[in-house]
Formats: sequence, structure tokens, C-alpha cells
Amino acid sequence: MRQDLYLRLERLSAWCGFILLVGFIAAFTAGHLITPMSPTESPEGIVDFLNDHRTGILTCVVIMVLTVPFEYPYVVVTSLQMRRVEGGWGLLSMIQLTTGVVAPLGFFFPLAILAAAAYRPEIHSADVLSAMSDTFWLMLVGNACIFVLQVWSIGYASFVDHRAKPIFPRWYGWLSIVLGVLLIPGAFVFLNQSGPLAWNGLLANVIPTATYFVWKVATPIVLLKAVKQEETELAEKAPEAQLATS
Repeated sequence: MRQDLYLRLERLSAWCGFILLVGFIAAFTAGHLITPMSPTESPEGIVDFLNDHRTGILTCVVIMVLTVPFEYPYVVVTSLQMRRVEGGWGLLSMIQLTTGVVAPLGFFFPLAILAAAAYRPEIHSADVLSAMSDTFWLMLVGNACIFVLQVWSIGYASFVDHRAKPIFPRWYGWLSIVLGVLLIPGAFVFLNQSGPLAWNGLLANVIPTATYFVWKVATPIVLLKAVKQEETELAEKAPEAQLATS
């Protein structure tokens, strides 16, 4: 593949991060899911929510189905930049790649369950709809731990990169490490119906979501700068390669 085409594809893949960010915000806003309902909401309240926001919820799922595939080029370009740190495919870049490929399932499965609840709510009892709603929130928030090793591998890559201009800046490495730590409390939503560790709690949802948003803004910016740095390095090496072959 031509070098200019390769770099162009890397840039497009990095821009996918912004597409994901906009898509996620649009989807969850359409579905009225930005603010989670209370885990102690009554079955009747859940039925009312599904009926009142049926179109929005189904629209949310449509947007996510169209948006989430952009995660794959975004994940791949991240691993390609980590590969530069390791000097080839290594443990960190492969951890990021494999966990990043699996991560979209953390959105698809719970949203499919919520869509099934909102699709024909009139044919299900309040108890069934409550169970489906609970499954959605428990999976969405509780399965956030899928991302922990992914963001930690990126963070650690920034610390082991000893070049004068690291591919991933140190501040971004720390942001990734902190995000990974903040995602861990989500695992405890299965044990709590109220308080900071419930699915709408401060520790399990609010703070991790805010940090994830910051990380989701920062990552494509960092990647675009990394691709620019890679382009500069390749341009500097080109004359040397020509001299070596002449």
C-alpha cells in the first residue's frame, strides 16, 4: 500500500472517534437514557417510561447500530500507534486490539434487550418489562469493566515510551489509568439498588461516565497528532532509504 494512502486511512480511522462520540450522545439523548432511571423504580413506572419513550428508545438503538461499527477502525489505529511504541505487535497493542474489538458488545447486547422491551410493550406484563429494563441497566453499567484492560494497556504504553516525543503524551496515559480505575466500581451494581454503587450512583455511573466522555474527546485528538508524528518520521527516513539503496 502507498504510504500516503496508509496515513490517510489512519487519519480517517482516528476521526471515527469523533463520529462515535457524536453518535453516542445523539443516541442516548434520543432514548432519554442520559440519566438512568432509579433501580428502585416501580414496575408501573418502567412501563410508563417504555411507552412514553418508545420511539426515542428504538431510534437510539438504530443510531447505535449505525455508529458502533466505527469503533473497529478506531480501535485498530490505536493499536497501530501502540505498535510503534513496542517496535512491532506486542502484548500491549494486542490487549488493546482484542479488548477493543469485544467492547462494542457491551452496547449491542443490553440495547437489544431494551429494544425488545420497547418494541411491543403492550404484549408483556409489567414484571417482564421490569426484568428486561433491569437487565439493560445492569449489563450497560456493570459490563463497563470490559474497558479496564483496554484503557490500562494504552496508559501503560505511554509510560514505557521513552522517546523524546512520546506517541501518547504522559497526561493521556494518566487519564487512561484513572479511567480504568473509575470503571471498576461498575462491577458492584449487581449488589446495590441505591447509593453510590447503584447503576445510577456517583461512583458506578456519574463520575466514570464524565471521565469516559473526556477520554473519548482526548483519544482521537491524541491519535491524529500521533499519525502526524508518524508521517514526519517516515518523511525523514525516506532520504536515508534512498541513499541506502543507491
